[in-house]
Amino acid sequence: MVQQLPLGNTGLKVSALALGCLNFGSRTNKETSYRLLDQYQDAGGTFLDTSNNYAFWNDGCVGGESELLLGQWMKERGNRARMFVGTKVGAQPTFPGGGFENKEGLGRKAIEQAIDASLLRLGTDYVDLYYAHVDDADIPLEETLETMDGLVRAGKVRALGCSNHSVSRIQAAQKISSDHNWTSYSCIQQRHTYLHSNPGADFGPQISADEELLRYCESHEDLSFLAHSPLLNGAYTRQDVSIPEQYEGPGVQARMRILNEVAVETEGTLNQVVLAWLLQNTPTTISLIAASSSDQLRENLGSLDIRLSQEQLERLNRA
Repeated sequence: MVQQLPLGNTGLKVSALALGCLNFGSRTNKETSYRLLDQYQDAGGTFLDTSNNYAFWNDGCVGGESELLLGQWMKERGNRARMFVGTKVGAQPTFPGGGFENKEGLGRKAIEQAIDASLLRLGTDYVDLYYAHVDDADIPLEETLETMDGLVRAGKVRALGCSNHSVSRIQAAQKISSDHNWTSYSCIQQRHTYLHSNPGADFGPQISADEELLRYCESHEDLSFLAHSPLLNGAYTRQDVSIPEQYEGPGVQARMRILNEVAVETEGTLNQVVLAWLLQNTPTTISLIAASSSDQLRENLGSLDIRLSQEQLERLNRA
């Protein structure tokens, strides 16, 4: 059964493993998407993560496909009230065929238009968590935060989050929200896994979590930490998937050796140990798990049964 964790200081609780729905309704067809959603729900999971721009880069897609499928699934299952739905604004191209360089951004008009379009696709009158998807240096933080707070006051959004933001921008945003008594960000979602990304590694519009962000989240209970891409698209276990070059470096072999040792000791898979380490380490990390098959999802959910000892955690951290 998927355990529940607090989301910042909102009073809301979310599943310790969120189901990433990026390819649902596009690369992952309707039948498979429904099967995975049903399986996740049957395991006690409630936290669905999507975005208004998922997945415009897939063949034949313009963005919104994932939200649309989730809306259809929740309507057919009659389970909207049981699900905790998070979606995002800021990175959807403003015209079909556009790329991230043509993103809508985080201005007032863009946010207000985007939330209504997302609600329509999701078939609901509110989302549980609304993220500022990528930082927008061209728009004053005050404008973004005031607009997002307005969505909370209007009942369209229950909690706010951000992703792909630096620590300095998060700190600035939290101070502005506090000074104006606006709803503040309750979580940050960033790329993060067991292997360390190289300093300055380029992930395009994404930002990888660094030590500064992890320490910030550790010392600020009002900001939960969420990790996307924790399993590096299968690179830990699949022979046909290489470790991304952004993670290649002198420390990889040492960390992989310890990871393999702990996997043997716990009788878990490498993927399960990575997810268990993220959850049981500091700061506590809510991972987004993505799956394209029932077996993958079953393996990921099985990470919740792995109990790492303090000694194992220390070995994993020291490697």
